[in-house]
Amino acid sequence: MALRGGTRFAVRCEDVFPAGCALVPESLGEVEDYDEKTGRRSPAKDKLTGQRVWQVRVMDLDPELGKRSRETTVKISADYQPVPPTGAPFEAVEFEGMTVTPYVTNNNRMAYSLRATGMRAPAGVTKKAAA
Repeated sequence: MALRGGTRFAVRCEDVFPAGCALVPESLGEVEDYDEKTGRRSPAKDKLTGQRVWQVRVMDLDPELGKRSRETTVKISADYQPVPPTGAPFEAVEFEGMTVTPYVTNNNRMAYSLRATGMRAPAGVTKKAAA
Protein backbone atom coordinates (compact mmCIF):
# COMPACT_ATOMS: atom_id res chain seq x y z
CA MET A 1 0.00 0.00 0.00
CA ALA A 2 1.45 3.37 -1.00
CA LEU A 3 1.02 6.52 1.04
CA ARG A 4 -0.50 9.54 -0.61
CA GLY A 5 1.57 12.69 -0.67
CA GLY A 6 0.90 14.91 2.30
CA THR A 7 0.21 12.11 4.81
CA ARG A 8 0.65 13.55 8.31
CA PHE A 9 1.86 11.34 11.13
CA ALA A 10 1.25 12.33 14.76
CA VAL A 11 4.45 12.70 16.79
CA ARG A 12 5.25 13.89 20.29
CA CYS A 13 7.27 17.07 20.67
CA GLU A 14 9.71 15.27 22.98
CA ASP A 15 10.37 12.68 20.25
CA VAL A 16 11.18 15.36 17.66
CA PHE A 17 13.15 17.57 20.08
CA PRO A 18 14.38 15.25 22.88
CA ALA A 19 16.63 17.97 24.33
CA GLY A 20 14.02 20.67 23.74
CA CYS A 21 13.90 23.61 21.35
CA ALA A 22 14.01 27.39 21.57
CA LEU A 23 12.27 30.03 19.45
CA VAL A 24 14.42 32.14 17.18
CA PRO A 25 13.57 35.76 18.11
CA GLU A 26 11.24 37.66 15.76
CA SER A 27 10.70 34.59 13.54
CA LEU A 28 6.96 34.05 14.08
CA GLY A 29 4.91 35.10 11.08
CA GLU A 30 2.00 34.25 8.83
CA VAL A 31 2.58 32.00 5.82
CA GLU A 32 1.41 33.43 2.51
CA ASP A 33 0.36 31.71 -0.70
CA TYR A 34 1.37 33.27 -3.99
CA ASP A 35 -0.94 33.21 -7.02
CA GLU A 36 1.24 33.23 -10.14
CA LYS A 37 -1.67 34.23 -12.38
CA THR A 38 -2.57 37.39 -10.47
CA GLY A 39 0.74 38.08 -8.70
CA ARG A 40 -1.13 38.43 -5.41
CA ARG A 41 -0.30 37.02 -2.02
CA SER A 42 -2.94 35.79 0.42
CA PRO A 43 -2.89 34.15 3.85
CA ALA A 44 -2.17 30.42 3.56
CA LYS A 45 -4.85 28.02 4.77
CA ASP A 46 -4.25 24.54 6.13
CA LYS A 47 -5.57 22.05 3.57
CA LEU A 48 -7.05 19.78 6.27
CA THR A 49 -8.46 22.22 8.82
CA GLY A 50 -8.98 25.42 6.81
CA GLN A 51 -7.21 27.39 9.55
CA ARG A 52 -4.61 30.05 8.85
CA VAL A 53 -0.99 28.90 8.86
CA TRP A 54 1.79 30.54 10.86
CA GLN A 55 5.42 29.52 10.99
CA VAL A 56 8.19 29.89 13.52
CA ARG A 57 11.87 29.04 13.39
CA VAL A 58 13.27 27.04 16.28
CA MET A 59 16.71 25.91 17.38
CA ASP A 60 17.02 22.22 18.24
CA LEU A 61 18.88 22.07 21.58
CA ASP A 62 20.23 18.53 21.05
CA PRO A 63 23.96 18.60 21.97
CA GLU A 64 24.60 15.58 19.71
CA LEU A 65 24.01 17.74 16.62
CA GLY A 66 27.48 19.19 17.01
CA LYS A 67 28.23 21.65 14.20
CA ARG A 68 25.27 20.58 12.04
CA SER A 69 22.43 22.99 11.44
CA ARG A 70 20.12 23.24 14.43
CA GLU A 71 17.45 25.48 12.92
CA THR A 72 14.17 24.17 11.59
CA THR A 73 10.71 25.56 10.90
CA VAL A 74 7.44 24.49 12.51
CA LYS A 75 4.14 25.52 10.92
CA ILE A 76 1.25 26.15 13.29
CA SER A 77 -2.38 25.93 12.16
CA ALA A 78 -4.50 28.34 14.19
CA ASP A 79 -7.29 30.86 13.68
CA TYR A 80 -5.20 33.60 15.34
CA GLN A 81 -1.46 34.27 15.51
CA PRO A 82 0.11 32.16 18.27
CA VAL A 83 1.78 34.08 21.09
CA PRO A 84 5.11 32.93 22.52
CA PRO A 85 4.64 31.87 26.16
CA THR A 86 6.99 34.40 27.78
CA GLY A 87 8.19 36.73 25.01
CA ALA A 88 11.81 36.23 26.09
CA PRO A 89 14.49 35.90 23.38
CA PHE A 90 15.36 32.27 22.60
CA GLU A 91 12.69 31.02 24.98
CA ALA A 92 12.14 27.28 25.31
CA VAL A 93 8.82 26.02 23.93
CA GLU A 94 6.91 22.80 23.41
CA PHE A 95 4.54 22.24 20.53
CA GLU A 96 1.06 20.75 20.88
CA GLY A 97 -0.60 18.53 18.30
CA MET A 98 2.60 17.90 16.34
CA THR A 99 2.67 16.04 13.04
CA VAL A 100 5.44 15.20 10.61
CA THR A 101 4.90 14.95 6.85
CA PRO A 102 7.64 13.12 4.94
CA TYR A 103 8.10 13.87 1.25
CA VAL A 104 10.60 13.53 -1.59
CA THR A 105 12.13 16.72 -3.00
CA ASN A 106 12.54 17.56 -6.70
CA ASN A 107 16.10 16.18 -6.56
CA ASN A 108 14.84 12.88 -5.06
CA ARG A 109 15.96 13.48 -1.48
CA MET A 110 13.88 12.63 1.58
CA ALA A 111 12.65 15.62 3.55
CA TYR A 112 9.92 16.35 6.08
CA SER A 113 7.82 19.21 7.37
CA LEU A 114 6.73 19.76 10.96
CA ARG A 115 3.31 21.09 11.93
CA ALA A 116 1.60 21.81 15.22
CA THR A 117 -1.68 23.13 16.56
CA GLY A 118 -0.11 25.37 19.21
CA MET A 119 2.86 26.09 21.45
CA ARG A 120 3.36 26.49 25.17
CA ALA A 121 6.09 26.83 27.76
CA PRO A 122 7.71 23.50 28.63
CA ALA A 123 6.28 21.71 31.65
CA GLY A 124 7.46 23.36 34.86
CA VAL A 125 8.27 26.72 33.22
CA THR A 126 6.05 29.65 34.12
CA LYS A 127 6.13 33.26 32.97
CA LYS A 128 7.86 34.29 36.22
CA ALA A 129 10.41 31.45 36.04
CA ALA A 130 11.24 32.12 32.40
CA ALA A 131 11.61 35.88 32.78
